[in-house]
Amino acid sequence: MMSVTAFRQVTQDRSLFVPAGLFLVLLCAVAFRGQGLFTNNGLAGAILVATPLILTTLAITPIVMAGRGAVDLSVGPLMGFVNVTLITWLVGNGITHPVAIIAWAVGLGAAFQLVQALVIIYVRVAPIIVTLSGFLVLSGVNLMVMSRPGGVAPDWMLSWGAGTSVFSPVLLLLLGAFAIWGVLRGTMFYRNLRMTGADERMAYTSGVQVDVVRIIAHMVGGVFAGLAALSYTALISSGDPTQGSTYTLQAVTALVLGGASLSGGRGGALGSTLGAINMFLISYLLSTFNFGTVSGFVTQMAFGLILVGSLLVNVFVISRRTVA
Repeated sequence: MMSVTAFRQVTQDRSLFVPAGLFLVLLCAVAFRGQGLFTNNGLAGAILVATPLILTTLAITPIVMAGRGAVDLSVGPLMGFVNVTLITWLVGNGITHPVAIIAWAVGLGAAFQLVQALVIIYVRVAPIIVTLSGFLVLSGVNLMVMSRPGGVAPDWMLSWGAGTSVFSPVLLLLLGAFAIWGVLRGTMFYRNLRMTGADERMAYTSGVQVDVVRIIAHMVGGVFAGLAALSYTALISSGDPTQGSTYTLQAVTALVLGGASLSGGRGGALGSTLGAINMFLISYLLSTFNFGTVSGFVTQMAFGLILVGSLLVNVFVISRRTVA
């Protein structure tokens, strides 16, 4: 049922043509270069590794859809902040109950995004400045909470990072995030979100409370950031104050690669997921080649080139639709 819905969205939304086409091309290339991905362990490992990026990309999707160029640069350090506080403050003090851990991750993510939204809307500071400040502040705070990678995840979460089964708790976490998005799509909030991002003035004159819509969009993004932190903690089974920051640029790249518009009004879970999976497949494909000590630079260069190419094709496809 979910795959049918996804296929219908791809055929109806031209902004998904490029990410869907790139996904098929990369899938064929990966199948040609290394078939290990299509084994049980390969798929289990792929889900485990790709889920934090998918959820981080989902976290910035509603914020970008709300418009005003509100790209959340703090999402990576926020994920790291939830990770290190979860390990240091909760697990370190013997608080390991799943309800407490999940509530902390989701609540902390939503609370931080609420603060950012209030500053952006009522203090009237540009979103890029607020989220850049959040990026810098949280990057420092993370190192103050945990100076180096360490600690241990709760016992019940240790098995999540084994990567031996496709149907792992991490997959359930991902499906839970998709279910939340599916519920949101059927609400008035989602329609108002798209309207606000596409044309804020028209949305306001139509009676939409655009400030409330933006606050909710940030808080929804915070919930997804909390889920991303849970999957990241499961991936590394510990705390790490530094690696979360690297997810910001990857998530923004995946978002654009998925066909979302940074000016707002266009985007969604399917496009963001395709963008994040495409980035994982690019990394996986390049790992099958031997680039020696420059492999990291080659990966970044490939991300940049494919992003530019995708944008050009997307602009061409959408402009043709507009002309038509």
